[in-house]
Amino acid sequence: MTTRVAIISIVVEESGDVETLNRILHEYSRYIMGRMGIPYEKRKISLISVVMDAPADAISAMTGKIGMLKGITSKALYARLQ
Repeated sequence: MTTRVAIISIVVEESGDVETLNRILHEYSRYIMGRMGIPYEKRKISLISVVMDAPADAISAMTGKIGMLKGITSKALYARLQ
């Protein structure tokens, strides 16, 4: 199975779906190498970085599920290495 290394950026603007976000991250935990969250009180948001080594379809599926949550956005940045 070919995997890709990616950094997922997540911006939480509304905390209503944070529990669902954590469930999604747990669902893909076998692919997650590390995670860092920073609350930004001045702007009332949270910023989360998730580093993954996973098949591209798993990364896309996870970011797609996260992107459907109200008040939460996500984007993936892939490393060029194969």
